[in-house]
Amino acid sequence: GQTNLKSPQDIQVYVINTNFTLRWSYAGNYSNVTFSAEYRFDDYMTDEREWKELPGCQKVTHTECDFSSGITEYYDKHHVRIRAERMEEVSPWSSIFEMTPFVIAQISPPGVELQSINGVIKIKISPPEANQVQKMWIDDLSFKYNLVIWENSSNAEFRYQHIFPNDIIDDLAPDTTYCLKVQATYPSDSKEGLFSPIYCIKTTRKENVPFCATNVTVLALNMKFHLHWNNRYKQHVSYNVQYLIAYLKTLYEDYSVKWLSVPGCENITDTHCNFSSIVSTSGLLYLRVQAMSEYNTSCLSNEVKVDPLVTNEIGPPGLNVDISDVLLHIEISPPGGSENEAMRDHYDLSYRVLYWKNSPNNEEETKMKEIKQTIGTISDLAPSTLYCVKVQAFSKAYNKSSHFSKEECIKTPGDKILPLIILATFVTALIAVLLVATPLVFALYQAYNKIKHVFFPSCQPPLNIEGFEGQLFNSPYLSTTEEPIENCSIIEAIITEVNQIDLKDYKHSKQSSRDSGNYSNDDDTSGSKVSEETVEKEME
Repeated sequence: GQTNLKSPQDIQVYVINTNFTLRWSYAGNYSNVTFSAEYRFDDYMTDEREWKELPGCQKVTHTECDFSSGITEYYDKHHVRIRAERMEEVSPWSSIFEMTPFVIAQISPPGVELQSINGVIKIKISPPEANQVQKMWIDDLSFKYNLVIWENSSNAEFRYQHIFPNDIIDDLAPDTTYCLKVQATYPSDSKEGLFSPIYCIKTTRKENVPFCATNVTVLALNMKFHLHWNNRYKQHVSYNVQYLIAYLKTLYEDYSVKWLSVPGCENITDTHCNFSSIVSTSGLLYLRVQAMSEYNTSCLSNEVKVDPLVTNEIGPPGLNVDISDVLLHIEISPPGGSENEAMRDHYDLSYRVLYWKNSPNNEEETKMKEIKQTIGTISDLAPSTLYCVKVQAFSKAYNKSSHFSKEECIKTPGDKILPLIILATFVTALIAVLLVATPLVFALYQAYNKIKHVFFPSCQPPLNIEGFEGQLFNSPYLSTTEEPIENCSIIEAIITEVNQIDLKDYKHSKQSSRDSGNYSNDDDTSGSKVSEETVEKEME
């Protein structure tokens, strides 16, 4: 059971695409020593975890072996171990190396083909696993490619750019040797591959065609797209504007025959074209201008990339303002109009409202308010003041903002607080006067009624008792001064002849007056009795 063989150390597995290499180190005597490896993987379908011989790594004499043929499950976890062997003698197994092929795999360099023509370099790239049956990277279209290019000189500057599988490298100096290398990346898994070998190629001179369209640019506002270019040629030239869907450039096939003409921009003589009809917010475009001379020769301009939502600029919004008692009302018209769905749905616009007092001696700073809706209000306004407002649209998602709208000014109404205070003061004073005057008037009215009742009674004595024998009947409520009465001894005979009937009539009248309540005073009663007695005596 004892052995002098040592176990291999520093087990490593290197994976490039589907190529697997096992490497290790050995500190013992190499004489007649071979190495054999085993592996197992976690098969959750069969629950099989037995060690198996690793194909390509049995009884090898070097410290590395290729076991690409033995691995077919790239997403399962694998375990690898190795030992040294000498005839019947074996070493203990090494430590176990654990790995998942797809996780540790690297991307191989892509294939590169170059062509120098008319002052540019045409490049064609093949995917890293081209023409392979077994692939680690299933989708070739998911690869992206990085280019590094520089002049072949001692003080060269490196230029980095993204390229498509079939692309053109322009903006190069003529008759100059350039060197480059290409790297494939797999963004969906955040993997970067190995660079290709360095390729060098010399550029040619570009043909000088005077009628070619130059300075091709795109101007876009509120999703209205226009292409502009310059014409240096003085003779007759017609233009045909062409476009290519950007997706076609990601394919490995030649797309040169897939350019299409822009409707309405065919065989035109103007140096501008409206291509809004072909723009979609969901896709990128490439545009170029084909110039045709009067001699039926043509020239293609440089290509221009159009990313609609990035290229487009946001125009200023419309603005209407109105005023109420205490609020300034703002109504905003979205850039491009409310019917422009692309502006409304994709940019998620917000609005920046600036407002200020428009007076020559005002030193107050401009105030700002951000709103999401197209309708808003501003409060805390001073009365009888001219306010000016302007609005800017902006999109945080695209880091874009419009120019400000035209200023709109409106004056706030006068201060209504002072009239209200005056009115409130008047009403309060009126109520106070009424509260004070009402009891006073009531007291005066009661006093008036008393005086009137005393001095000017509403009920007069009956006519038959207003006077007797020419004498007035005095009011029982008033104490009158008795005038001296002269006692006469002569009694007229007529008095004795007063008949008894008259006296009875007088008594009856007096009793009726007392019953009516108008003369209910006890003094009156006693007075009446005295009078009656006197009369009766006289009549006797």
